[in-house]
Amino acid sequence: MMMRIGVTVLALGLAAHAHAWDADKGAEKAKQVCAACHGETGTEAKVPGAAILAGQYRDYLYHSLLDYKTGKRKNAIMSGQAQALSDADMRNLAAYYARQSGPLKVVR
Repeated sequence: MMMRIGVTVLALGLAAHAHAWDADKGAEKAKQVCAACHGETGTEAKVPGAAILAGQYRDYLYHSLLDYKTGKRKNAIMSGQAQALSDADMRNLAAYYARQSGPLKVVR
């Protein structure tokens, strides 16, 4: 019984690690994929219509990328870019941009 509990805990730990959010890996991927349109830190729109990514909520960024990848959100450029991203890439990019200081402010 104790062995099963140990194996279950280990399996859950590995599953959680598989879905980790690694902002440092996201920074590397951002330089390769996103910087041309969103700026190096996601604080500027370098092309018309590009979103400011810095400071957005991590989950919002992740789900936006996922929606572009699945076709739920429509944008020819973003859909094409998202197709090449793994789930880990999307999580890492979201973590990276969420930790950046951005120009966006909460309006109350």
